[in-house]
Amino acid sequence: MLIVQKYGGTSVGSIERIKNVAKRVASYFDKGHKLVVVVSAMAGQTDRLIALAHEVTDDPDPREMDALLATGEQASAALLAMALKAMGYPATSLVAFQARILTDDAHGRARIDEIDSSRLQKELDEGKIVIVAGFQGINSQGNITTLGRGGSDTTAVALAAALKADVCEIFTDVEGVFTADPRVCPQAKKIDRISYDEMMELASLGAKVLQIRSVEFAKKYKVPVHVRSSFNEKEGTMVVEADAEMEKIVVRAVAHDKNQARITIRGVVDRPGIAAQIFDPIGQAGIIVDMIIQNTSEDGITDITFTVPKGDFKKAFNIAKEAANKIGAERVLGDEHIGKVSIIGVGMCSHSGVAAKMFKVLAQAGINILMISTSEIKISCVVDEKEVERAVRVLHEAFIEEG
Repeated sequence: MLIVQKYGGTSVGSIERIKNVAKRVASYFDKGHKLVVVVSAMAGQTDRLIALAHEVTDDPDPREMDALLATGEQASAALLAMALKAMGYPATSLVAFQARILTDDAHGRARIDEIDSSRLQKELDEGKIVIVAGFQGINSQGNITTLGRGGSDTTAVALAAALKADVCEIFTDVEGVFTADPRVCPQAKKIDRISYDEMMELASLGAKVLQIRSVEFAKKYKVPVHVRSSFNEKEGTMVVEADAEMEKIVVRAVAHDKNQARITIRGVVDRPGIAAQIFDPIGQAGIIVDMIIQNTSEDGITDITFTVPKGDFKKAFNIAKEAANKIGAERVLGDEHIGKVSIIGVGMCSHSGVAAKMFKVLAQAGINILMISTSEIKISCVVDEKEVERAVRVLHEAFIEEG
């Protein structure tokens, strides 16, 4: 089998752990598997490099920032290759330009355009274990780019797709994907199999197990992804295409996200083009808007409420105030003390009454719903931040423990 593995920052967080990863990789090689191993920077290393950059300047140049941050993964790759060679195994480390991971020009959040896998294939054909620095690529000018936080997941899945690997194993500090965050909900259970669509919703709704772009890659190229722990040998969670068995389960998981803030623009004139005048400058500032609600117009006047990541709240609030002044809106309100709780499941497509049950469960717990958003396989509610964890537990009990 050709296997692509990815080890996160905690898995390679110390020399002892790197040696343990080397032993695990060697055990696969001993069974006759071909291996490409993607590594993240050692835990804390990326934050340390960011801090160093901000000691030099308050506004680091994006190109140089990528050149700096990419060194974290390069160090991990070289150290793991050294550990394997010291054990007598044929290993070689490659950085982005050697592995030919080609991206666009968006420093800090680059997207992979293409992978020229010829060098990787050559190393594999020579019987080597190939260690690749994750999180990074090169643009058309040969400059180093980075893929954003969690980008090593995307590197691994993209390499698995390019090489037509049999499976992509994502090793992390958890044993798989759970029905809720076990730290919030002790009754959470590990999920054996989950669909690409459910995993994408989980990733976008606050679950930190997999980076959403990696799941998009996996779905597009039908790469089976196995999420498992680097600290034991237990089977984890397979992320695969949905099947009839999966659709029998109405709610697969409950997710939550406290990294949310809400902005309301009151007294907006309800006419074509107004929404664009509000959201265009927010989008141009690189701020991701999640939920949007526009109230029913009364006498040609309406309110628009939307959510953004908490870290972008101040910037988004100021942009919203400028837009409100231009369109003659009454005022802008903000609230940083909210969170989002969501239920996800492909089974929702074929079952009725799910939303009504969710609202009833929250009402019985005395939890007020501030905003609602739905898709075919998820329902999200914004609630007061202090109620988020309790909402997770009551929804988990109602939909997963009781079924």
